[in-house]
Amino acid sequence: MTKSTLAIINARLPRQAGLHQVWLQQDSIAQILPMGEVAIAAGDVLDLEGDWLSLGGVDLQINGALGLAFPDLDAENCEKLVPISQFLWDQGVDAFLPTLVTTSLENIHRSLAAIRDVQHHLSAQAAAQNAAQILGVHLEGPFLNPTKRGAHPAEHLRSLTLEEIQQVLADHASQVQVLTLAPELDKTGTVISALKSLGITISLGHSQATAAQAQAAFEQGATMVTHAFNAMPALHHREPGLLGAALTHPGVFCGFIADGQHVSPTMLDLLIRICRGAPASHSEPAGLFLVSDALSPLGLPDGLYPWDQRQIEVMDGTARLLDGTLAGTTRPLLVGVQNLVQWGICGVGEAIALATEAPRRAIGLPGFAVGQPAQLLRWHWESDTRNLTWERLQLQN
Repeated sequence: MTKSTLAIINARLPRQAGLHQVWLQQDSIAQILPMGEVAIAAGDVLDLEGDWLSLGGVDLQINGALGLAFPDLDAENCEKLVPISQFLWDQGVDAFLPTLVTTSLENIHRSLAAIRDVQHHLSAQAAAQNAAQILGVHLEGPFLNPTKRGAHPAEHLRSLTLEEIQQVLADHASQVQVLTLAPELDKTGTVISALKSLGITISLGHSQATAAQAQAAFEQGATMVTHAFNAMPALHHREPGLLGAALTHPGVFCGFIADGQHVSPTMLDLLIRICRGAPASHSEPAGLFLVSDALSPLGLPDGLYPWDQRQIEVMDGTARLLDGTLAGTTRPLLVGVQNLVQWGICGVGEAIALATEAPRRAIGLPGFAVGQPAQLLRWHWESDTRNLTWERLQLQN
């Protein structure tokens, strides 16, 4: 079939009921219509026979892949971002935010410079090269609460002041799309609004914030939460904490990891039910999106790997420091989609939306709509075996 004109029929779409036809012209979506609304014109037609159709995933928190941790990027190894972006494309990811966890100021600046050198080249060539686009950078730290730092090295944590922010961002503010911080560290109440004025999305995480402190941060302009449940106080009936505040504040998006290790599937079921509003609904839960939180061994077998000055051990896709501290995962983003469906937590369309539509909404990008590039995934669900598979649609001859 050809890319010039194509009608995809009998497709199920995330967040939309019934079967649809999607018209593609050249390299973009030209029309989205319910089946039967207009006659199908003669020409190339692809019948999905009830399978699901979506854009590719967007991963807003990914720490590395193929053996390279993004905080280790420099002028000598930055070309490795190209095969990593191609690998992520093969894993169904259209775009991502390389995430820099807490490290030295020198490493942060060096990595940001390396990403900048590669980003514009990849952005222009991503679709042609079958490579995921770099949307910017997610700084996960270094403005974190030491008591909730997890695997982040304590010696590189910094105070949350305007002066420290300036030192960390230097001349790289335009690259930073998301910054994770602990809001209770801001003693002046001025940092979040200052960061927002730079166009940076503020995500709360690695924090001991009370519900009142989190609410104040949301009022100041924070709009996201980093890996819900992890590195924050547990939900409590007398002190709901950061997560409780986030789940009851309009316009806040919570990222979460669905590898079965970071959060119990039962708690994910509860989280999604809260945000969905009704257990029987098959619409996308408001305010939630999937992340991988994948570390540098993503794409590599289990084993021991270096991680800053330490080592992590990867077993069955879960990475831990040698003292047992949970460090991350090596599961790709779309495995989370498959898990949510196989665990019976989400319907197929709902789970797909959590990795494809919701991350785009969280950072202000359009979802599946007219004018979007025709970089599409086809999803097939086998109810008997509870097996969800996907493939990229190949639209060229």
